[in-house]
Amino acid sequence: MMTSFLFRTLDAKAGVFIAILLAVIVAVPCFNLLVPETSSFHLPTYAVTLMGKYMTYALLALSVDLVWGFCGILSLGHGAFFALGGYAMGMYLMRQIGTRGVYGDPILPDFMVFLNWKELPWYWYGFDMFWFAAIMVMLVPGVLAFVFGWFAFRSRVTGVYLSIITQALTYALLLAFFRNDMGFGGNNGLTDFKDILGFDVQADTTRAGLFATSGLAVLICFLICRAITKSKLGKVLVAVRDAESRTRFLGYRVEHYKLFVWTISAMMAGIAGALYVPQVGIINPGEFAPANSIETVIWVAVGGRGTLVGAVIGAILVNFAKTWFTAALPDLWLFALGGLFVAVTLFLPKGIIGIAGDLMKKRKSTPSKETNDTSGPSATKTPDPEPAE
Repeated sequence: MMTSFLFRTLDAKAGVFIAILLAVIVAVPCFNLLVPETSSFHLPTYAVTLMGKYMTYALLALSVDLVWGFCGILSLGHGAFFALGGYAMGMYLMRQIGTRGVYGDPILPDFMVFLNWKELPWYWYGFDMFWFAAIMVMLVPGVLAFVFGWFAFRSRVTGVYLSIITQALTYALLLAFFRNDMGFGGNNGLTDFKDILGFDVQADTTRAGLFATSGLAVLICFLICRAITKSKLGKVLVAVRDAESRTRFLGYRVEHYKLFVWTISAMMAGIAGALYVPQVGIINPGEFAPANSIETVIWVAVGGRGTLVGAVIGAILVNFAKTWFTAALPDLWLFALGGLFVAVTLFLPKGIIGIAGDLMKKRKSTPSKETNDTSGPSATKTPDPEPAE
């Protein structure tokens, strides 16, 4: 029943996006693992890892678009949920190192041995099991978002005030995780991962599998977001975005709708962070930086707020541009990013997807040449009027 509902919410545009995404999920690992390295069609492993990172960013952008594009909640702190999911996965990966660490301790990670910790903190218990870590990846960001949203939305904090509070939240976590006594590696964070589910994280097959998993996560979360936004719940969310006071006057408990979509969005961001960590090989407090959350908002704005597909496209395109700029012109990237955001705000408020949609509508509404052409041989000539008697 749930599956049929998900597919009933799809239209032609969403179907094309899903088809392209599935093709990429299948093609990238095949070009990496099956095509010989001597072939010009071979895709190197570093490119697979890079595209896998883009997929995790696309999932993060999708989570931001769900709350900003459809509910009007401009979050400048979604990087906090992304980082918390990453830390949960990083803790699992650290527990898998065992005696292969620098100090060879079977229980304590290297940074704890270095800091003279005598025993494993209680909040690290259970992270030696993947299923427990997978639950924490969603539960920790979800609980934090629920508690934060419960107080913020019940207090009717909206607009720029809510945005500032979300930014303060991620900055507070940044300062907390920098401390060595927190038990999360301090400034260095968690790194030197060896394997995941028994597979070497550096192996080509593992990298391809992580990319495919990231792509499937984007696909599944896209379907979930699509189901939410196309349902009656989604109509209420849009009403909250466009006229919150009027929606509340009609009898809807606006704070409940906001809290639900906010918590779901945070859990999606946590999944994105969990998939990000094994592919980049490190998680540190820098992921909590408020600038990261602001950059995510730019991805959504560039792609098209309130479109879902646009969020994915914007995240991939902007990060591809970032990869090129930081390699070719590293000093100019921040200027280019700021200029891009200003240009989109002023000239492309609907983003890439919105502009493409407007062009298609204009093309369909323009009469064809054959319709307007009445000079051909098939045209019916209007007879001259008879002279009056």
